[in-house]
Amino acid sequence: MKFIFISGGLIGFLTAAVTDWYMDRGPDRIFFDGAAGCLIGALLLKWFWGVVIRGVRETYIAKQAAAAQVEAAKRAQAKTGITV
Repeated sequence: MKFIFISGGLIGFLTAAVTDWYMDRGPDRIFFDGAAGCLIGALLLKWFWGVVIRGVRETYIAKQAAAAQVEAAKRAQAKTGITV
């Protein structure tokens, strides 16, 4: 999670700094906007990464539940001796 937070900060800083540099702003404004972009980028990427991890976890749990249901159906089928 620390890597994601730092990566988001770097991306935010570089995006804001390059944009301000392209617009010919002064160094004080470039660093101020870069700092704001760093904070916003870090928080946004941290939030997005949490959403991604939550989705992966839910998918994994759903696949395990489906596999358990299939296994239970196979056991019930073998117990009753009915073939499909």
